[in-house]
Amino acid sequence: MDLDLHDIIDFLHSAARSVGAEVSSPWFYLQLGLVMVGAGIAFAAGAAIRSRIDTDSLAEGWPSHLRQFMRVLVDSASTVVFALSMTLARAVMVMSTWPSRSYLLSVAANLALAWLVILLVTSGIRNAFFVRVVSLSAWLVAALSIVGRLGPTIDALDSVSVVLGGLRLTPLLLIKLGILLIVALWLSNIVSNFIEGRISRSGDLTPSIQVLLNKMIRVGLMIFAVAVAMSAVGINLSALAIFSGAAGVGIGFGLQKIVANFISGIILLADKSVKPGDLVTIGDSSGRISAMKTRYISVAAGDGREFLIPNEDLVTQKVTNWTYTDKNTLVKVTFGTNYDADPRLVCKLAIDTAATAPRALKNKPPNCILTEFAENGMKFSLTFWIADPDGMDNVKSDVMLALWEAFRRENIKVAYPVRELLVRGGALPVENVVEASG
Repeated sequence: MDLDLHDIIDFLHSAARSVGAEVSSPWFYLQLGLVMVGAGIAFAAGAAIRSRIDTDSLAEGWPSHLRQFMRVLVDSASTVVFALSMTLARAVMVMSTWPSRSYLLSVAANLALAWLVILLVTSGIRNAFFVRVVSLSAWLVAALSIVGRLGPTIDALDSVSVVLGGLRLTPLLLIKLGILLIVALWLSNIVSNFIEGRISRSGDLTPSIQVLLNKMIRVGLMIFAVAVAMSAVGINLSALAIFSGAAGVGIGFGLQKIVANFISGIILLADKSVKPGDLVTIGDSSGRISAMKTRYISVAAGDGREFLIPNEDLVTQKVTNWTYTDKNTLVKVTFGTNYDADPRLVCKLAIDTAATAPRALKNKPPNCILTEFAENGMKFSLTFWIADPDGMDNVKSDVMLALWEAFRRENIKVAYPVRELLVRGGALPVENVVEASG
């Protein structure tokens, strides 16, 4: 570890002497009072401005970036008023006494102005987390520069180091690396979003190929951004070879499921067995695939629920894809009648009922067959085709209700159990008795 304690101690002593000299002066408390008064005025004025100005109506019809700029400017009204009041107070102090006696006012005005400029510059960024990180980092650098401590702070951060495998790590290096990584990943995200938008509008690519290309491009850009950021701060990528063995052990023990799901996701996208929009049944979960992620797929059940199913399960388990090659779906309705009914009339009524269903395909006529002479009556099977499996249960229910109405018109009775009870001393036939359970 390379540690220069003398530089750090000198830096702290210098900062303490500077602060002590300011605090011991009576002009410091006058400036502090003016800062507090200015802050109170700025808070009240900002609240009044925000309550009186409606940015939505004021910027109506403006481009989106100008609307966002105006919204940030109005929200920062307190900062604007505070910066103006501190600048005015400093000007009065400079004209009335020595400029050194208004140093605190100058610092307050410059800090407020720097914060305002940073907010306006970052107003075009949509990511709230990124805005906060960039704003605080930039303002901290500006504050150190305003008070004249940026150079000593940089030297102090660079004086502490840890050497690992020929790589010298310092707090300054890590801070630079973090900032560059954030910027590089943000830019890579913008580029990948732009490319994904162009790919999604391409009609020549299937949904599976689109998702596969999007994932490969996004991962590739992220790796490229990390490599560029590390090279920019002077880190030789070959120096990271020492960590490759640890990463391999970590993958082997703790990350094998994540890696398995990632590889399974690539396999699913490559073989096109499932794709966004397919209606699938996986175990007890049924629904339409709404998204395919790196680790899982999202299956929307249609009742507000979404099943997040790991990609590995789709590779290793049985999956029913209702729309793999053809969206046409066969609907099957089973029912029964008693032996008093004419089976040919029953089949005709069933076929006519299914043919009139709104979603039944006209080019594939329905079919009804007699399947069994059962103990309680005749059993039939009605089949017909619909163009899409969505709402298949609703279609089936509508056809069964219409079939029930047709049976009532034709006086056809649905089969139910008929039992004959034997009474000691003779046989007494009893008809239309439904066998009770229990």
